[in-house]
Amino acid sequence: MATRIIPADWIKNWEKSGKHEFVQLCKNLAYKTNHDGTIKDIQAALYELCWHVIQGNFKLDLSASVLCDMMDLRDDMPSILADVFSILDIETSSLEEKNKRDHYTQLVGACLFFVPDAILKERLDPETLESLGLIKQAHQFNQKIVKIKTKLFYKQQKFNLLREENEGYAKLITELGQDLSGNITSHIVLESIKSLIGCFNLDPNRVLDIILEVYECRSDQDEFFLPLIKSYMCEPLTLCHILGFKFKFNQEPNEETPTSLYHIAAALLHHNLIELEDIYVHLMPLDASIVEEHKREITEAKQIARKLTMVVVPSEKTEDKEREKEEEKNDKAPDNQKLGLLEALLRIGDWHHAQSIMDQMPSFYATSHKAIALALCQLLHLTVEPLYRRAGVPKGAKGCLLRPLKNKRAPRPAESFEDLRRDVFSMLCYLGPHLSHDPILFAKIVRLGKGFMKEYQSEGRNDNIKDKMDTLLSCFLSIADQVLLPSLSLMECNACMSEELWGLFKLFPYQHRYRLYGQWKNETYTSHPLLVKVKAQTVDRAKYIMKRLTKENVKPSGRQIGKLSHSNPTILFDYILSQIQWYDNLIGPVVDSLKYLTSLNYDVMAYCIIEALANPEKEKMKHDDTTISSWLQSLASLCGAVFRKYPIELAGLLQYVTNTLKAGKSFDLLILKEVVQKMAGIEITDEMTSEQMEAMTGGEQLKAEGGYFGQIRNTKKSSQRLKDALLDHDLALPLCLLMAQQRNGVVFLEGGEKHLKLVGKLYDQCHDTLVQFGGFLASNLSTEDYIKRVPSIDILCNQFHTPHDAAFFLSRPMYGHQILSKYDELKKAEKSNRQQQKVHKYVAACELVMSPVHEAVVSLHPPRVWDDLRPQFYATFWSLTMYDLAVPHNAYDREVKKLQLQVQVIEENPDVPMNKKKKEKERCTALQEKLQEEEKKQLEHVQRVLHRLKLEKDNWLLAKSTKNETITKFLQLCLFPRCIFSAIDAVYCARFVELVHQQKTPNFCTLLCYDRVFSDIIYTVASCTENESRRYGRFLCCMLETVTRWHSDRAVYEKECGNYPGFLTIFRATGFDGGNKADQLDYENFRHVVHKWHYKLTKASVHCLETGEYTHIRNILIVLTKILPCYPKVLNLGQALECRVHKICLEEKEKRPDLYALAMGYSGQLKGRKAHMVPENEFHHKEQPVRSATPVSQQNGPGTTAKPATNASKTEEGVGEDADRAKDKSQGAAKPVNKANSTAAKVTTSNGNGAPNSTKTIKERDDKEKSGKEKKEKKEKTPGSTLETKGESRREKQRDERGAGGKEERAPREGKEKTPKADRDKQKAEEKSNKEDNKAKTGNGEPKEPSRERDTGAKESKSKEKGGDRSAMSGSLKSPVPRLESAESERDHKRRKLETHSSPSHSSSVKDNSNEPKDSASKHHINYNSVARSKSRERETDKKESENTRGRSKEKKTEDKDRKDRKRDHMTTDREMSLESKRRKDENGTNSSNKHSKSASPSSGSPVSADKEKTKRSKSSSKEKGESAKPERNSSGGKKESRHDKEKSDKKEKRDSSGGKDEKKHHKSSDKHR
Repeated sequence: MATRIIPADWIKNWEKSGKHEFVQLCKNLAYKTNHDGTIKDIQAALYELCWHVIQGNFKLDLSASVLCDMMDLRDDMPSILADVFSILDIETSSLEEKNKRDHYTQLVGACLFFVPDAILKERLDPETLESLGLIKQAHQFNQKIVKIKTKLFYKQQKFNLLREENEGYAKLITELGQDLSGNITSHIVLESIKSLIGCFNLDPNRVLDIILEVYECRSDQDEFFLPLIKSYMCEPLTLCHILGFKFKFNQEPNEETPTSLYHIAAALLHHNLIELEDIYVHLMPLDASIVEEHKREITEAKQIARKLTMVVVPSEKTEDKEREKEEEKNDKAPDNQKLGLLEALLRIGDWHHAQSIMDQMPSFYATSHKAIALALCQLLHLTVEPLYRRAGVPKGAKGCLLRPLKNKRAPRPAESFEDLRRDVFSMLCYLGPHLSHDPILFAKIVRLGKGFMKEYQSEGRNDNIKDKMDTLLSCFLSIADQVLLPSLSLMECNACMSEELWGLFKLFPYQHRYRLYGQWKNETYTSHPLLVKVKAQTVDRAKYIMKRLTKENVKPSGRQIGKLSHSNPTILFDYILSQIQWYDNLIGPVVDSLKYLTSLNYDVMAYCIIEALANPEKEKMKHDDTTISSWLQSLASLCGAVFRKYPIELAGLLQYVTNTLKAGKSFDLLILKEVVQKMAGIEITDEMTSEQMEAMTGGEQLKAEGGYFGQIRNTKKSSQRLKDALLDHDLALPLCLLMAQQRNGVVFLEGGEKHLKLVGKLYDQCHDTLVQFGGFLASNLSTEDYIKRVPSIDILCNQFHTPHDAAFFLSRPMYGHQILSKYDELKKAEKSNRQQQKVHKYVAACELVMSPVHEAVVSLHPPRVWDDLRPQFYATFWSLTMYDLAVPHNAYDREVKKLQLQVQVIEENPDVPMNKKKKEKERCTALQEKLQEEEKKQLEHVQRVLHRLKLEKDNWLLAKSTKNETITKFLQLCLFPRCIFSAIDAVYCARFVELVHQQKTPNFCTLLCYDRVFSDIIYTVASCTENESRRYGRFLCCMLETVTRWHSDRAVYEKECGNYPGFLTIFRATGFDGGNKADQLDYENFRHVVHKWHYKLTKASVHCLETGEYTHIRNILIVLTKILPCYPKVLNLGQALECRVHKICLEEKEKRPDLYALAMGYSGQLKGRKAHMVPENEFHHKEQPVRSATPVSQQNGPGTTAKPATNASKTEEGVGEDADRAKDKSQGAAKPVNKANSTAAKVTTSNGNGAPNSTKTIKERDDKEKSGKEKKEKKEKTPGSTLETKGESRREKQRDERGAGGKEERAPREGKEKTPKADRDKQKAEEKSNKEDNKAKTGNGEPKEPSRERDTGAKESKSKEKGGDRSAMSGSLKSPVPRLESAESERDHKRRKLETHSSPSHSSSVKDNSNEPKDSASKHHINYNSVARSKSRERETDKKESENTRGRSKEKKTEDKDRKDRKRDHMTTDREMSLESKRRKDENGTNSSNKHSKSASPSSGSPVSADKEKTKRSKSSSKEKGESAKPERNSSGGKKESRHDKEKSDKKEKRDSSGGKDEKKHHKSSDKHR
């Protein structure tokens, strides 16, 4: 050891290079010593390293780790290191430095775990051993050594010598122990033995015992000893007894039976020299104790499992672990001789006897001992080897050849699959889960299974062979169930075995696989103690992982999950799914973490999901029975995500959904919906934005880019997998048909005991999934596949009982495919580029494809249907889509711009690598080109379709009955079923109606169609589900958009509707004005009609809101939200809605939170739209009525001075201007007008008196000379009797506005700012005097009007009698006023009955007059916004004030007094009315909103402002009690009439002479009254 082996640099730079150099040196030295046998160099190296540690130059832990690494270089390295320690022990013990001795002791102590204690005890001094703790005391140790040496070397042994002649036995042993390699046979030796027995008088039994002893020592000489024993033996029982004695001798405590004894017993059994029953009784332990031990193992395993599931305090955990370790050390397994014999039998290949022994024991007890399992595995290896070489070895694999057993009685090797049934399958069944000990055999069995399945799946077998193969298949399935899967559970994380097993399993149909997984999950883990423990450990580990799983640690957690899943996927996934059912936020991380699974694990995952879904113990509804359980929703979401991301077979899941549908249950459609949405990227949502909706009308590329909320990417592979699964298992059409049928099943079969809300949700889910699934099939199936699978429309409807809307939905893509393919054929047949010819070919292709459809649809409806609608029209409506009707240019442009912007952003981003930039730019450019190409293609297609429709339109509608009936059938069979089918269909229906109108289709009345759609939506809304309400709302919105466009601009109306047949107001022109000319609806009347429709919508909405029914309220709120862009447009209607919705918010806040949320949402949006609403007179031109109306409370104060008028023209202007003012003020007047329009067909009143229109006119003329407030209400109520009056009124208004300049309006506003209260009183008084003046003026021109009314009324009744086809619409269009009166007289009676029940707004107080047909209208008024009305009031007052100030002259005191008296008379009437009105308003909670209002609904006693109320109260307090009722009760009396005449003439005179004094006095009087 003189030369240094380890340089000092190595020690200094140990971490960098020294360690590596040292290890390499040791390896070289070890290699060298292996060849030349010297170990000096390696000893020197180790010595130097240890010496550096002792010197303190080298760290102890580094040296210990490197020494530990050295142990693998040679088998005797511990001994070499112990020699080095021995030298160092001697050296350090003589050193004076204690620290070096301490370093040495620490070094040896650190090496104790890899250097055996026995070696150190041999080499080191006792003192050193004591310091290391290897012995207790050095002194005692020395004494013990002395004693042992004495006993070994100096004490004489005593021997128990044989009593007989020992020479004979000596010769016998010599004879048996001789070399048997020569020509010595058992026969020769037997003769020698006989000679010895005879010569030395030996005991034959003792001789047999010695033969067995020698055989035991030479157990490899079976060929010699077995024939010898067979020849020598007299009785088998004697042999058994001798063997039994030998076994008994080894049953003593601490004795172990030698394997050689087991071997000779097995050999003797195998050659039938002894019987198993005879020897079995001599073996220990007893069978009963084996059974008890097995039961104890199961109990212990269950206890361990229970402990793992219990929550344990950490301190208790550590204690339990320590206790278990101690028990394991102490409990040494007792010697089991039965198992030892069994192992020996298996080693020699005696399967028959081994099987008999295993049958005596519990299942898998014997093979749970590793030695027996390995012995059996070895026997199996030898048995299957020839067949495996022929049919199981994969290409390129060699494998090691096995030498067969010499034993000819061993099981015969299998040459064919049929031979496996002889022994192999039974051996495997006894082996069970313990095949896990031999993964190679596991792989061999799996590969044999694959080889068999290939043969099984090959065709051309006869029946006999087929039966044999089926038997073999069932055997392989049993082996998979009982052996392969349990063994996989016990294997330590072997992903290769999992993949190997999947190679076999994927050849089974999924039904077989899922059956195996079910057995594996639910039964296998209870069959064996080991599996019970494994299950508990897997669950425990799964809990540990899942507790720590987050988005941030998906990768490491995913690896842990993958590792755990290779062996026990069923248990792991069962736990993961249980967690997901509780915590849906785990879905994302779990899905991401599953990427390390094997193919088999993915398949097991699919099974576990289906089992979780089908769990009968889980309720699929929440406890409230109105919503689907959250666990089901979570599992559905997981399904979609997992099946999209990973290659899992879908057939089982799809079949499960199909089976549940067959069973009439639709809950699980949620799963299909999620799977299709995630895998195909097809979303189903009714909450689309308008931009998305527009994109959905384009081609597939546009839909993918702009039609969905999420960006649809990378769905090509997943959608292909879904399509393949559906087609391979023929599930596409059955699923569609079952969903279509189940929609009604939800309501009529499922829905009996379910909550209405849940039934609606299930119906929507069923319908949405059908639409989504049908869309997937249409976009992913090839034309041939689709046509091959979808039958014709008549078979779908008549044979499969598919609802018509669903049947056409499924057939529609087929028609499109067929038309295009036929069109392409015709183009190829005759090549021509002319556009005209192309169009003709397209029309020809349509006729060829659609003719059979036209014939097929005839059977869908009764013959009378086809009297009005042609089958061609019906089929055309149902077969087209929005793609065929219009090109969404905006959507295409929008998406192209987005892509261009994307390219620009990529260009400007410096962080993106160049190659990625290039790829992204190429992708965006390619998409742009695709979109532009698609747009061009769609444009050509739309042009062809429109041309085709133009040619067809003349034959669409026959109208053999009435147009009303035609529209009814169109709505019933086409429009309504389709408009609620999907959101895009809702848009399509609205656009189709517009298209039919634009095409000028004969016999199609657009006006009537729109009227029927808007007139009464209550029943339609009430019968919708939640999603259908959204679609219906979208449909109404699109219809309203069209109507609003026509309503907003005369030019648009004239262009698009003016001369169109759809806007004829006479549906049968005969008998009208004695001529046959059809009457076209003009623009102004159309605006009236639109107002009527808006009113109808309000009426229906309020009705639904007031029912209190959950469905009515929810649906109408949804519909109202959808139509908000187009309705309400009229201020008073909006206020009525706002009031009712506010009430809903208050009522439902605690009771039904979902309704409250809907109502609050709508209320907020409605308030936002209020700025866009207009007063009624701006919405449609309201005429100044010439008759007085029912007496109601007047807004303005009575008897104020009227506006002076110097000439007749000014009088006319006053009338026009007052009419305009009335329009401005009447923001609540919609209800009576619209109600009148809506009930045009009713002529007789519901009060019991059938008063004709002429009677009403007389009554109104009697009342016309009442107070100005009644006239004002009439103005607001009646839209105008004739178009002439409307035109005149409009011209007067324009003149009046031109006459009143900015100066005249500015002055009074400034005055108002200075003295607001005085001005307000003054303005009120002036307004009232103006009204009286206007009333007096209009009274002169009245007599013409009643005759006009009578004429129109007569016409209406005449046309009603003659033409039964005239709709309610026609009456309202021809003569609005008579219809108004008749309708309102009927309402009068109803309103009296329901006085306390509020309609489109709260009721206000009005005195009923039974003689007045219009009185009922005053029962209701629209509650509206006070701020908007106060602004309009200020404008009106400013205008009046400026006019009055200009024209006023001084007035005499006496005339002023008379005027005040007259004013008081009127005031009493007004006071009573306003008090009553105020009282009722207070009751309805509307007083605050009316506080500042100036104008009011004609259907109400107009609310009076607070200031006005004070003035009236002060004026009329003295006469209130005496005079309040008189003017009210005597509305048609002669005295009152003459008195009013007198008052009016007085007022006229006063106006001519009155001036500024009047204003001043009036100002004072109003102040005084205030």
